[in-house]
Amino acid sequence: MRLSILWACVLLGLGLPLAGPARGQAAAPGALVQGVTLTLDTTRYALPAQQLTVAGEPRLYFYYRTDDQAAELRATPTGPVKGLRLLPSADFKLQDSLVRAADGSYRGTVRFRNLTATPFVQLVFVATADSAGRPARQQQIVSLLPLTRSSLDMRVPNPELFVGEERVIDLSTDNPANVRVTNTWTRGQDIDYKITREGAGLRLHLLPNDPGPHPLVLNLLAERPRLGPDGKLTYAYPPLRQDFVVKASRLRFLSVDRKDIAFDEAGRLQGTELILDDGQSFDLHRTYRLEAQQDPGGALVAELYTRNYLTNNRVLCQLRVFNPHRQTAGYLYIKDGDVARYITNFDIAPRPRITAVSVLHRGGDWTQNLAVGPGEIVDVRLEGESLLKGRFHVEDLLSVPSDSSVRSDNSLIYRMQVPLNVVRRRLAILEGANPTGFVLTVREAQRPHPLNFVSVSYGEGPVPVTRLSGPVLYQHSIPDVVFSFNNAAIDGATALYGKQYLTLDVRVVDAKNNLLDQKTVDNLVICPCEPSPRAAYYQDKQCQSGPFSLNTLLARKTYDLDDWARITITIRHNASQYGEPGYTQVVDLVLSRRASFDIDVSFPAGLLTKNQNGEYGSFSGISIATLAQLSFYSPGRINHLRPYKIGAGFVALNAFNLSQNATDRDLGVVVLGSVTPLHTGRLTFPLYLGGGYKLSAGQWFFLLGPGIGVSL
Repeated sequence: MRLSILWACVLLGLGLPLAGPARGQAAAPGALVQGVTLTLDTTRYALPAQQLTVAGEPRLYFYYRTDDQAAELRATPTGPVKGLRLLPSADFKLQDSLVRAADGSYRGTVRFRNLTATPFVQLVFVATADSAGRPARQQQIVSLLPLTRSSLDMRVPNPELFVGEERVIDLSTDNPANVRVTNTWTRGQDIDYKITREGAGLRLHLLPNDPGPHPLVLNLLAERPRLGPDGKLTYAYPPLRQDFVVKASRLRFLSVDRKDIAFDEAGRLQGTELILDDGQSFDLHRTYRLEAQQDPGGALVAELYTRNYLTNNRVLCQLRVFNPHRQTAGYLYIKDGDVARYITNFDIAPRPRITAVSVLHRGGDWTQNLAVGPGEIVDVRLEGESLLKGRFHVEDLLSVPSDSSVRSDNSLIYRMQVPLNVVRRRLAILEGANPTGFVLTVREAQRPHPLNFVSVSYGEGPVPVTRLSGPVLYQHSIPDVVFSFNNAAIDGATALYGKQYLTLDVRVVDAKNNLLDQKTVDNLVICPCEPSPRAAYYQDKQCQSGPFSLNTLLARKTYDLDDWARITITIRHNASQYGEPGYTQVVDLVLSRRASFDIDVSFPAGLLTKNQNGEYGSFSGISIATLAQLSFYSPGRINHLRPYKIGAGFVALNAFNLSQNATDRDLGVVVLGSVTPLHTGRLTFPLYLGGGYKLSAGQWFFLLGPGIGVSL
């Protein structure tokens, strides 16, 4: 018997006809074809030689190597036919039409599709139309039975297993699709197992239950059968045996889908859904303890209630927390009673919460005044609890990288820049998308700018006030003093100063420093304009819209002022608006003159006169001179006369000699120059030099001598 089986296998390998169970020797009556042959590589399978009866239906069996195996098809009709055709099918593709050979058979090539997953393959032959063009109704179905010889093996380099710890081993096979996989665990064995298909390979999952030596025998089934030694179909692979040594359990780490659990009242009463790795020994609808120590008697950190198994080999649980826990403090032990079964780890901490916010401006100190300015870089410090768990940011603010950032659960420091074009006035501090209740307020820049944007015009065109470093001696009448402002010169592209609050103190005095008028202008507001990036946010009704005229304030107008009158204007920033003094500039305008004209009455005494005839007069007594004279001022000095004067008028010579025998008394018309080396106010002691014409004597004369002068 064994010898006959051996010869049958040899003949089958050589492609020779092999008689099988339930084989027929002749075509059935009314059949369309009497012989069908499939040639795969070098092996030929033919009807009725390779025929098996499966479920009462004869089938042509053949062995294939790949799912898309190609085969040569030969069909021999039972009688004369017009032509033979193979109906198309989704199980194969006829690569060329059936062609009639010289021996009367029809030949073609078919390529099968997914033979492993296709249990029933049929060839349907039909005869083509007859000579009259009528379609033939005759057809014949030939059923095929694909067989395959696939191998399966298991190699285990380390036979050690641990109770409760899953281990995965790769199975080697030349046709993974031909192994029947159930993806379910066996139950109640010493070593439970399941087979899974991952990619193009097979994996054996082992889960030991009892310690000790245990053999594992795998009896796996194939999708496509093969012929057994007895000539019958078999779906079973040869058994795979492996001896394992199962040791006592060691704690297995189970991962969770969440690493942060909120520690609050809702988490304690209602719990939080948690997905945990399946430890294979969990009982559903049971509560397990979570403690921070492996030994019994640990404090209860949380309770884990198992609800449902999930399809991805995980367990849906309900977690109720009772105490906080940090991953850095150690592992959490999942206990059944007091016995630790597994370990895991995650954070149990209060929800992120901010209790205080402070701001650090460049060059300043930390302050809880949360006002920031456009374009400013500030440090924002958040204080609270569980801050590292939050995703904090400030609306519209740009993060600036910093090497000195502080990050802890209780304090976070962010360096941020406020955009120049920020629109919002209130910038909320958010945790994710939720407001925290703290906001930064945007305050427009407000710092004193140098006063070079202020110009003054007093008759010579606008001049920046910063160029007037001292008194301005102006030799003409001042029609008005007008201040103009260059609003575009206040803010730069990146340097913002904001509104400028100015105060003007005006004081007007005459040549003798007597106060003529005094005014003060408070809160003169100058607002920046384009190209300032914040120009649209500065404008309001308080802004000065044009030049500012001083005559609109003064009762004594500038064009009515006398010589050497003085207008002193002090321009300064309003310190109450800035919290610092700011800048100050003084504009000092003086109505200067080169010369002045006045009437001078003096008393020359002891004059030496020389008459036209060459005679010298005696040193006369005290005379009276009334002169209209010009006085000259020193250049660059305020109301400071030169020591000489020139005038013309009348001189009563020897006017105070009232004796009847006085002979040198006379009245003369003179032109005199005087030098006054000493100035004692209204009383002066000039030295006179000049000449004139004596009216009584009727002759010209010259005079020289001192006198006493009185200025009117």
